[in-house]
Amino acid sequence: MVKTQVQIPDHLYREAKRIAAENEMSFAEVVRRGLEEIVRHHPPGRGAAVDWQPPKPRDLGVAMVPEDEWTGLVHE
Repeated sequence: MVKTQVQIPDHLYREAKRIAAENEMSFAEVVRRGLEEIVRHHPPGRGAAVDWQPPKPRDLGVAMVPEDEWTGLVHE
């Protein structure tokens, strides 16, 4: 296991300490679990975000409702 130091904003530190106390774990365990969670969401082999491009636009045809009526319709 590696021992390290990190700087954490005060509000995040307080929240992590609260979670630790409420769940009867150490602050270090909260940090480890948080890192495990972020690693699960960012598996190896994914391309960098700069490689992503949005899909090319497609013509969806003529609008069924005039554009000046869109706002009213979404608020119904």
